[in-house]
Amino acid sequence: MSTYLVTGAAGFIGSEIAGQLLEAGHAVAGLDNLNDSCDARLKQHRLGRLNAHPRFEFHKADITIPGQLRAVFSGRKIAAVLHLAARPGVRASVEQPAACVETNVNGTLNVLEAMREAGVSRLALASTSSLYAGETTPFHEGQCANAPRSPYSASKKAAEALARAWHHLHGFDVAVLRYFTVYGPAGRPDMSVLRFIQAIAEGRELSLFGDGSQRRDWTYVEDIARGSIAAVEKVSGHEIINLGGGGTPVAVNEIIAFLETEIGRAAHRKHAPTHPADMPETSADTSKAARLLGWSPRVSWREGLRRTVAWYRENASWLAAMRM
Repeated sequence: MSTYLVTGAAGFIGSEIAGQLLEAGHAVAGLDNLNDSCDARLKQHRLGRLNAHPRFEFHKADITIPGQLRAVFSGRKIAAVLHLAARPGVRASVEQPAACVETNVNGTLNVLEAMREAGVSRLALASTSSLYAGETTPFHEGQCANAPRSPYSASKKAAEALARAWHHLHGFDVAVLRYFTVYGPAGRPDMSVLRFIQAIAEGRELSLFGDGSQRRDWTYVEDIARGSIAAVEKVSGHEIINLGGGGTPVAVNEIIAFLETEIGRAAHRKHAPTHPADMPETSADTSKAARLLGWSPRVSWREGLRRTVAWYRENASWLAAMRM
């Protein structure tokens, strides 16, 4: 049995990673500062299933405070770190760039230094497909990815560069994981899928940026977590790896139409201008993940949406009080 540290363990992807590690028989130290970037009820919902495991240990700690990080590492032998803690969101980062940089850049530096001091040298770092802005699709890891369009993507590029430096200076094994439009049960309320589901189910206006023709490589959260764990276990040296839906982007309009059918109600769309930080299409070349990790996405976007709608219905009573 190995002990893994998952930062951002109350987050959407972090909680799924922690859950899969526990199911595989490992011990997990989960770290999260439980900030107000997401409704507290959603974070507690995610933590609920983790706290039921005797091998899960939760630490309320902030990665921007080095002393709190050191306390988590102290007294336990950690095999690897899966670093998910971040201030997420392209649009949110435009509104609060300083908070984004403080957490995503300085916080990552603190994680790297805490690892070095504790003698932990295996890292999976969550990054983003938004770094590929301006490149041709399908996006592959050899592309430049040096033209970020938002503070969020710029902060993730900085985090990637720091991790690369710690690989060079201190021999860290680093898997940089560029995630593509992750969705699923207990997802982030600022992202489109849960917002769309709630708006359609409750008969409210559905805010849609642009005309809905933008296409995304939707990736189910279970697939993302499975790939992240494979990466931290298998990668030696330094690798950048795409984890995405497999180069089959689907238009937002098609997602909405499927949800209308699944829920049984029509969407009442309210169009807003396209955000300047948005990308018209994301599409992942995942051949490297297949080659290095033996990973490919298993859950189709239709099946993933069905599961997400089912989760919403099971939890609609308390989700109704939480605006997406």
